Amino acid sequence: MKIITIVGARPQFIKAAAVHRAIEQHHRRGPSLRESHYKKRLREIWVHTGQHYDILMDKVFFDELQLPKPAYHLGVGSGSHGKQTGLMLERIEVVLEKEKPEAVIVYGDTNSTLAGALAAAKRHIPVAHIEAGLRSHNRNMPEELNRIVTDHLSTFLFCPTDLAVRNLSNEGIRESRSKIVRNVGDVMYDSILYYSKMAEEKSTVIKDLNLYFSTPNSELRTPNYYLATLHRAENTDDPQRLKSILRALDEIGRNHPVVLPLHPRTRKRMEVHFLFSRFVNIKFIEPVSYLDMLALEKNARAILTDSGGVQKEAYWFNIPCLTLREETEWVETIKSGWNQLVGIERKKIVQAVHDLEKKRPFKRGGMIFGEGRASEKIVRILLEWFR
Repeated sequence: MKIITIVGARPQFIKAAAVHRAIEQHHRRGPSLRESHYKKRLREIWVHTGQHYDILMDKVFFDELQLPKPAYHLGVGSGSHGKQTGLMLERIEVVLEKEKPEAVIVYGDTNSTLAGALAAAKRHIPVAHIEAGLRSHNRNMPEELNRIVTDHLSTFLFCPTDLAVRNLSNEGIRESRSKIVRNVGDVMYDSILYYSKMAEEKSTVIKDLNLYFSTPNSELRTPNYYLATLHRAENTDDPQRLKSILRALDEIGRNHPVVLPLHPRTRKRMEVHFLFSRFVNIKFIEPVSYLDMLALEKNARAILTDSGGVQKEAYWFNIPCLTLREETEWVETIKSGWNQLVGIERKKIVQAVHDLEKKRPFKRGGMIFGEGRASEKIVRILLEWFR
């Protein structure tokens, strides 16, 4: 069975790594007697659209996560949504025509996701959408439109939570003879379980950045910083929103260091508006590798982010999260009390951090994203369908 995996952005590399490991484990283990009717091998072909093309946003991830070298690198790069998606659609279609796969796997909610789903559906190739059913209910977000269209084009809808399944049902997408809709859990949780121990052993980022606190009467040195990430277009492309968030981080940084790995989009907008010299209490660093990011997340006092994936990673690491948005597709983390939507107003962000400090220590409820076997379930379902 030949499948094509389409990736193009950092979070997709992480998710696809988990499924790739499950495929490789199936090959090493071989089918059981119960599974003897399956086609014995899944041939996976990776297509990289080139949506992320910075070496620290791309190549380092492939090397560190030990991912297969993509058979096709489409080199699309940046551009407007229409231009980027159109180039991807055109180039993916050429690959599909040549390879003639039995299925195409897409991940998440990027332009690469949408282009892969459109190209496959137009050629009547079943689409498997991993992270199906997420909804922020804000159609001003490009990601929301990408999710909705991809879900309606997909044959396999692999949901990370029960709520995602209900979201699809509300839109008329339910299990049927032609649709597979399953809550398999979250493949990113699979990756966290696999890579977090590796991060503990290999990452030196906290030591390198000297993010420790030590008391005069103790030799104990513990990490003591806030971690921030900022990359969404609605926060970076609007100079007033960008400045408001940076002012908040700068104020928070007066008491404890605020570490901000700079996404290329954020760096570019800060350079355009000459902002670097205005925020002296933020520790701006280059984009970090996945293992370094896990180490930074796991040891932070709290995380401030506009990233969907980072919200979940904070939840899994028991680190309080403040989301710099008005809504989130990961509403389960909000309902659990572990994540807060604080928006982009300086005063509200600073007050939320102050309130967090007063509430320590924290206690979180049970897991809501599966038990860390989502990738294994996805591979088994695909094999059963194409047996």
